[in-house]
Amino acid sequence: MSSRQLAMVMDLNKCIGCHTCTSACKTQWTNRNGREYMYWNNVETKPGDGYPRYYEASGGGFDENGQLKNGKLPSAEDYGELWEYNYEDALMTGTDPWLRPNIKPTWGANWDEDEGAGEYPNSYHFYLPRICNHCSNPACLAACSRNAIYKRQEDGIVLIDQERCRGYRYCVTACPYKKVYFNEKLSKSEKCIFCYPRIEKGLPTACAQQCVGRIRWIGYRDDEAGPIHLLVDKYQVALPLHAEWGTEPNVFYVPPTAPDAFAADGSASEEERIPLSYLESLFGKGVRNALDTLDAEREKKRSGEGSELMDTLIAYKHSDMFKL
Repeated sequence: MSSRQLAMVMDLNKCIGCHTCTSACKTQWTNRNGREYMYWNNVETKPGDGYPRYYEASGGGFDENGQLKNGKLPSAEDYGELWEYNYEDALMTGTDPWLRPNIKPTWGANWDEDEGAGEYPNSYHFYLPRICNHCSNPACLAACSRNAIYKRQEDGIVLIDQERCRGYRYCVTACPYKKVYFNEKLSKSEKCIFCYPRIEKGLPTACAQQCVGRIRWIGYRDDEAGPIHLLVDKYQVALPLHAEWGTEPNVFYVPPTAPDAFAADGSASEEERIPLSYLESLFGKGVRNALDTLDAEREKKRSGEGSELMDTLIAYKHSDMFKL
């Protein structure tokens, strides 16, 4: 156990799917040296197959008795193989007017972006950014036979000791979120490091710093004056993704709200646009209470009353989102 635990909250009502967070992470950490296919931060559309494809059905994590479960190793196709573009023909010789892949790709990150579910006029989708959850009970750590994975005592960030790693990939199969990746070039496992070199300087992670929607808060779970405690513990509007997998994740999500569905005559229906059952399949049984709290606090704000929760979620001042 670490003495303190750093955590992140993301408000899915503010994510616009711009992928600025992904670009910030990619350019800083994973654009070279065997990491090109990796997205330590990705933004996927829900409902959707995710990245890597079908990760939610790939196993890993712990069972109800706390025993490590077997998981599936994603294939290169599940991540989406890299492809080159016809730069020479399209940009140099002008013989092809279009920039296009040299091969016809069949899958990749964000392949099903914006597709969602439901039928018009009641179709719906929302964006789900994901990083390593820096779990309190990490399955990757439990699975590593080399003791190469550890949690930092001072902040609970989960890291991989590259000197000890031998590339067995047990960590990749054990992580139910599939947020550990294998570097074929180095024969090592690698993952999101929560930008710890930035954290040590008092700076937020690159994904949080660059987020144009201000959806990400960072702080310590035990800081009762900080935004994480307020959102996760006080108002209980931020929930973990797939808590049933038993890893005790430390990334939390404010679930998305949506307009009511339309009835057949075009009037507003009492049915919810995003089915509650679907949100509960992701974030657990606390979704209903979280949505009710959000609705109540929004109404208070509209009526001119003060709302500590709404003021926090609006994030008037960017620096207030990061209590490091």
